[in-house]
Amino acid sequence: MDINSLNSFIDFLRVEKGAAKNTVDSYRRDLTRYINWISNNPDGTIKEYALSLEGLAPSSLERNFSALRSFHKYLNREIGIADPTGDLPESGKRNRLPKALTVSEMSSILESARRIDDPISLRDYLLIELLYSTGARVSEVIGINLNDINQTEIGGETISTLKLRGKGGKERIVPLGSYAKKAIEDYLVRTRPSLMKKSSENVMFLNIRGSRLSRVSAWEIVKRAAKRAGLETRVTPHVFRHSYATHLLDGGADIRVVQELLGHASVTTTQIYTLVTIDKVRESYRLAHPRA
Repeated sequence: MDINSLNSFIDFLRVEKGAAKNTVDSYRRDLTRYINWISNNPDGTIKEYALSLEGLAPSSLERNFSALRSFHKYLNREIGIADPTGDLPESGKRNRLPKALTVSEMSSILESARRIDDPISLRDYLLIELLYSTGARVSEVIGINLNDINQTEIGGETISTLKLRGKGGKERIVPLGSYAKKAIEDYLVRTRPSLMKKSSENVMFLNIRGSRLSRVSAWEIVKRAAKRAGLETRVTPHVFRHSYATHLLDGGADIRVVQELLGHASVTTTQIYTLVTIDKVRESYRLAHPRA
């Protein structure tokens, strides 16, 4: 655990989570203090570090604990470092539910990404289509290679599938819908040939220099599309993953299937999305029933 791991975590917050600048700056400041403390107290525990923060305002203390939990969860997931944050005081705040867009909002973003006079927009449209229609993380989508798209026979039926490389190098296969297949075809025929270089023959998403599209660029593509669609809510690539899961469950999909499609190691992680749908049911009941 050092400054390099902190910088990687900050990039993850900013790009994949779409955290606000103030949050990123606060987390960087809080975690830099933590790493410096660890450096000076190599045998110290996280509980001892928490005690060293006594005297901070309650809101600052809660923010520090939140930063520590997020940082150690990231380190545990990415490089297998044990998470010691169970020793921190319990948060008094209610867990925030994932934010999901409506189907109508998703359609607006997709349409705003594709522009007739701009061939590059076919790449942008495909990026957003795959983020939403597969529920993939942004790092998984920009990591797609051409040979990750295959035809798979299931129950006597041939379907198009996509191989994704998730956290910890774990691979999973997800189905490709008709919209995604058409978007892939349009991009491969009309846009990608003009971007391709010898060194990037197998790379799906290319930038204008012929290199693999970066996470930062993908995030900017999403932000521009959401702005053109007129959405006032903050939209990040991860919001499409939340929307994918929520819409599947709203449509009656089995939670175990959604778990597999998202690549969650535990169904407990997937179950947070059931709370989103329960919230909708509760609100509908409150508004519609005379005795609510």
